[in-house]
Amino acid sequence: MNLTPEQEELGRRNFLKAIAGVPALAGLGAAATLRGPVPGGPVRVGIVGLGGEGRVLLEQTDPAFAEVRALCDINPAQLARADEALKVTNRPAARHHAEWKTMLDQEDLEAVIIATPLWTHADLTVGCLEAGKHVLCEKMMAWDVPGCERMLDASRRTGRILEIGYQRFYNTIYQAAYQGVIRAGALGDVYLSRLAWHRNGNWRRTGTPPSPGYDPSKWGYPTWEHLLNWRLYEKYSRGLLAELGSHQVAIVNWFFDAMPTAVLGTGGVYRFDDGQREVDDHVFATFEYPGGRTAVFSTIESNSFDNFYESFFGTKGSLILKGEAEAYLFSEGDDARPTGIEVAQKGTGPALEASESRAADAAGGSQTGSAERIDRLSSYRNEISTFCSAIRTGRPLACGPERAANSARSCLRAYEAVDRKTRLAV
Repeated sequence: MNLTPEQEELGRRNFLKAIAGVPALAGLGAAATLRGPVPGGPVRVGIVGLGGEGRVLLEQTDPAFAEVRALCDINPAQLARADEALKVTNRPAARHHAEWKTMLDQEDLEAVIIATPLWTHADLTVGCLEAGKHVLCEKMMAWDVPGCERMLDASRRTGRILEIGYQRFYNTIYQAAYQGVIRAGALGDVYLSRLAWHRNGNWRRTGTPPSPGYDPSKWGYPTWEHLLNWRLYEKYSRGLLAELGSHQVAIVNWFFDAMPTAVLGTGGVYRFDDGQREVDDHVFATFEYPGGRTAVFSTIESNSFDNFYESFFGTKGSLILKGEAEAYLFSEGDDARPTGIEVAQKGTGPALEASESRAADAAGGSQTGSAERIDRLSSYRNEISTFCSAIRTGRPLACGPERAANSARSCLRAYEAVDRKTRLAV
């Protein structure tokens, strides 16, 4: 979804006008980050899983809101990199653990942030909640629907807060678009949403074990390859729909205020069929919503021109949210011109390269000179700080586990529809 620089620049003021009446959002930069310290002091936190996404969360944890006391990972090399991240930001070192249960037994923690492979989410989250800890768990919520239900039940039974890592809900651009455009009715009646996450490259990772003879089998990975490339194996992963699509489907559910009723899917391993990969490298899903509304999702690993975006097309206008960093508003009519606002990237390096949802191919690298800019990673900081504020003061979560579970249910059903190349009720 590409517009000319002239179109982007022309529309910036019009988009700002559309959200001018939204409290705390008209000046996007000022609203980008919550301010500390949180009443009652920082929450004592442990982090389980210090791979790419875990380090993003660690680096974006505001010490005014959270004190990172413990780090847990089955890969010692990940712990060493996490130590460096703490050192760079002048924060105290945290104690290391290989087993999350040992961490809970030995550390004085109030909350746990989980950024481990998908298949472990339910067991770790339920275990932490039942140990009396609040939990922020990365997306997708769980490997299967029963896992999601277990997590929801544990949160309700224990009275502990559970949030799932859909950072778009904490992104000022999305909040502005929802409040100033969607709720305001600026698009009219919306019948189509188009979702894309396009990349050109193999999802397979390369790397060496942390030490000679390193054996991850006691944690459920028969080989180093299975641990390194867990996203490519069905036992641990739900593929591109879970790692990428669930972000976007969560936004459609939010903006439509509905769950899909059915999904039609197709796809396959079309480009990178190496005899080991078990999840598709091309996925196409059509989600049917009540009221004649449709969301069409595509994710490919053969072309990156479109990058990634969510778009909504209505009888009065169109909205495009691109790369978590730009929003464009179009009006229907002969004299309509595209309008846009761009949010600049302020951070570079590992924090942007680490995770599947924050990959280095994300949009926003080119700038047009707009004066209205916020840090793209502020949504992560907002997410963690709001989670800590919810623990201390009861501040409401922006996403919440119910919304996250609905995204997971939608995407898990889509995964099945793609596998069977058919249409299924959700």
